[in-house]
Amino acid sequence: MSTEKITDQVRFAYWVPNVSGGLVTSEIEQRTGWDFEYNKKLAQTAERNGFDYALSQVRYTASYGAEYQHESTSFSLALLGATERLKVIAAVHPGLWHPAVLAKFGATADHLSGGRFAINVVSGWFAGEFTALGEPWLEHDERYRRSAEFLEVIRKIWTEDNVNYGGDFYRIRDFTLKPKPLNTPERPNPELFQGGNSSAARRNGGRHADWYFSNGKDFDGVTEQLDDLRAVARAHDREVKFGLNGFIIARDTEREAHDTLREIIDKADKPAVEGFRDAVQQAGAATRDGKGMWADSSFEDLVQYNDGFRTKLIGTPEQVAERIVAYRELGVDLILGGFLHFQEEIEYFGAKVLPLVRELEAARRPAAVAGR
Repeated sequence: MSTEKITDQVRFAYWVPNVSGGLVTSEIEQRTGWDFEYNKKLAQTAERNGFDYALSQVRYTASYGAEYQHESTSFSLALLGATERLKVIAAVHPGLWHPAVLAKFGATADHLSGGRFAINVVSGWFAGEFTALGEPWLEHDERYRRSAEFLEVIRKIWTEDNVNYGGDFYRIRDFTLKPKPLNTPERPNPELFQGGNSSAARRNGGRHADWYFSNGKDFDGVTEQLDDLRAVARAHDREVKFGLNGFIIARDTEREAHDTLREIIDKADKPAVEGFRDAVQQAGAATRDGKGMWADSSFEDLVQYNDGFRTKLIGTPEQVAERIVAYRELGVDLILGGFLHFQEEIEYFGAKVLPLVRELEAARRPAAVAGR
């Protein structure tokens, strides 16, 4: 079992609500806005409260209650301009971007932000989004083969001159990008994230990415993915960090937290959840070994559309902190958090939960390391 930890301590990210409807498909009140002014203030709040990253979502067509969406890369750039320390990750779809064009955008964003821009490669699960735009829809493993080439091309363009690349999906001929990203020891060239759960996603993460993002999972689910991911990385003489999605409901009492979860599910927008389930059923089923995203998700899981409830970060600050550190002990390097009421709950998390996480980490750290 892999328990290696690559970062010095667990990091925290939050889902940028640049898509309408909040992070749960429910009629429960969500005091969360999708407009820029709300998100600008939220990014500044997250930065003040100990968050390291923010992830801008990517959607192109209205779906599952998300009627409106701001584009991820431009929105990320705006958030970078409104903050000083926060790293902002833009989710992108290969097949809708050319990797060299995105590499150019990324290098510029890197310079404008002082090295705080990152990319999350989402290989795509929503067939209707591609077909509506007249783009070919590839079967599951082919989408991940395309993503592997996408990651390879971006990395080469950011680090080499006179790039030549002849793949099945992309062709590059004697291309040199200037200026390249800042790429300092403190901030290496923009970090690349691979999202997914499947074996193909794990292979891509292990071979090509800096980070691997998983949907919500319990301890066994995380361990199984980590073992695969880091075996691939070691075979290619690499290290890859692991990020885990979780919907966080931290309240003063355990009962209040679980009552909130029950209300979210009881007020689920059933047609929207069912529509989402219909759209993603093929994702897990399309993988040869059944390990794809949403392969075993229940209706209740899908009310939070990235399986965030399955991580079970629900309870008092002490309970949530203990569970985060338990994931840390398994090898999780980053928690990607979703919230019901983002602004106030990120403040609560920063004040009540994060200090407990740091105390628990320090208490469990070997004495020789803690004394450095």
